[in-house]
Amino acid sequence: MDQPVPTSGSHVCHGITWANGAPQLLLAPMPDGPLVYAGIMGRRLGYQVTGTGRWCTGRYRFVDRLHVEAVACPHRAPAETGAQCVTCTSRDDFRFAHQFHAGGHVPPALASYMAQPHWLYLATFADGTTKVGTAAEPRGRSRLAEQGALVATFLTMCSDGRTVRFAEDALTRRLGLTQTVRAAAKLKALAGERDLAPARAAHEQHLRQAAEALADMSIPAVPQPWTPPSEGDLLRSPDTEFGLYPHDPREGEHGLTVLACVGSQVLATLDGDDLPYLLDLGVLKGHRINLGPQFSSPATAVQSALF
Repeated sequence: MDQPVPTSGSHVCHGITWANGAPQLLLAPMPDGPLVYAGIMGRRLGYQVTGTGRWCTGRYRFVDRLHVEAVACPHRAPAETGAQCVTCTSRDDFRFAHQFHAGGHVPPALASYMAQPHWLYLATFADGTTKVGTAAEPRGRSRLAEQGALVATFLTMCSDGRTVRFAEDALTRRLGLTQTVRAAAKLKALAGERDLAPARAAHEQHLRQAAEALADMSIPAVPQPWTPPSEGDLLRSPDTEFGLYPHDPREGEHGLTVLACVGSQVLATLDGDDLPYLLDLGVLKGHRINLGPQFSSPATAVQSALF
């Protein structure tokens, strides 16, 4: 499903996905057509953001009992409710997943999906922040790749999605672990902290605490370290020098060649500039972009300070 980045055309950007095992730009061509999964590693991405509004990024549908897939908005409509239009929101049964364990409406397809085994995991970011999260068994590794964590561990596998969410909430109450980390915080942490040893130490501490808390709940912890994708090695190395991208990726023209990727954060070079820059391509989600080799980033007056 990996395709080159299109060299022309207008698209609604759905952001970065690791659903197929590598970082890909997910694009909905205008005015219609199936989603494009465009590989970004080692490839040049030239684009121009058009307009200032946000556009619907479609929904997820159940392929079978164990899997979901992204579906483009059929009307390429403006976003009205969060990242979706009213039509896609009304057809998105997966939106009930986050409150599945708290009661309320449960569509049959979602109930079947949530009946499969789920992972409970800890993910720690460059500043030492650790989040607790869950993922259906087939989505475990790609889910962690999308998180953009520095280090992560699968704590245990629960029998179903309801059980794992009760365990997740319990760790949040007992240990104060967050269940969400904002993308801007992930970018700031990755840009500002080059000594990653403290983050790894924080992860080990949280891992011990979480295992003890699970034991108190009679849930056996069977930790399995997560192996980070090699696409992020340059960003995880303290020896890599880079600057923070000095332009807003959501405005104007940009041209960059991707060298590394952690979550939706990419390390990229610009035309005629050897210094790599760090930026978050995830901020393009919901924006309409024109693609083409003619688009380039504005010139940088001076090289940004190295991190």
